[in-house]
Amino acid sequence: MARVAVLHNTLDFQGGADAVCLATCEALASAHDVTLVTASETEPAALADRFGYDLDGVAVHVPPLGRAVAGVLSVAAPRIGPQLAARSAFLQRSFERIADRFDVAISTANELDLPIPSVQYVHYPQFRLDRLPDGDPGRLDRLWSRLSAPSDDTLMGPDVTLLANSAWTADVVDRLYGTRPAVVHPPVDPVECETPWTDRENGIVTVGRFAPDKRPLDAIRIVDEVRERGHRVHLHVVGSAPRAYRDYAARIAAAAAERPYVTVERDVGRARLETLLCTHRYGLNTKPEEHFGMSVAEYVAAGMVAFAPDSGGQREVLDEREDRLFDSVSDAADLVSDAASDGEPPSTARDRFARDRFGAALRDAVDRTVD
Repeated sequence: MARVAVLHNTLDFQGGADAVCLATCEALASAHDVTLVTASETEPAALADRFGYDLDGVAVHVPPLGRAVAGVLSVAAPRIGPQLAARSAFLQRSFERIADRFDVAISTANELDLPIPSVQYVHYPQFRLDRLPDGDPGRLDRLWSRLSAPSDDTLMGPDVTLLANSAWTADVVDRLYGTRPAVVHPPVDPVECETPWTDRENGIVTVGRFAPDKRPLDAIRIVDEVRERGHRVHLHVVGSAPRAYRDYAARIAAAAAERPYVTVERDVGRARLETLLCTHRYGLNTKPEEHFGMSVAEYVAAGMVAFAPDSGGQREVLDEREDRLFDSVSDAADLVSDAASDGEPPSTARDRFARDRFGAALRDAVDRTVD
């Protein structure tokens, strides 16, 4: 049994990366002594309950001033822009003080320069983004990179096992650091649905953080256009609204209030989410270049017909199908309208990303790193 630290910069955004963190803790707790190290306002147990993970046996360590720093960054987010790298730099420096208590560190918060052997799960690189033509580094990227970015040699070294959430992300890491991670897709179990396809509502569900990069307002515009094409569809916009995006969440609520066919549901529990997924026909994602697409995989796992932008890791989730991937709002409206006219049930396998596969891969990576 190894002493394992799972490092996660913040659970406050309550998205797919946070689900991966909780799944990692759950998968390793049965075989190792696990401590979750995070600087978050969000309580891990509350988020685990919402996402359906079991953290029994997992200790939680919040660095000194961790919650205060998280609170300040959340309040300042609308003014300072991207902040994940800043949170990671704070977490890494805090962890260095206690690293000797552990045998191995697991970063579920992307690449870090860590003082002990590590498994690093990259959702998307967080440092050196100014070196990517389409990167979004923010004003202080070079500072955070100087403080916490690992060197190329570190990530290629024998003490680091590097993983990525999709082949697309692995290619980005390779371009940035000169080494390609192994691909371990995030865990998404099949959703047990009792409602047959023919009895499901002719409606759309879009799930994700209420944030500009997720573009939920595009989902509302897509439904507007589908209805203009004669299909009486409705939309559920479902997600979390962290304090960092409170202004944007208000814009979503205002847009929904103008449309009787759009409903906004915030911070729903797992049971309510599965009810929505199992009783509606269509799932819609609107973020371009999604690094993997947890919500897209959940639509598939619930037996929905799923649609997503034609970019990023979500192309892998949807098997690169041209009738499911779009380039614009109008293109998406065309695809959804065609699907509504055809009425054909989904054909994509629902168990491709099951949780037991993810857990086995993480345990194997930890065992190899400890050995």
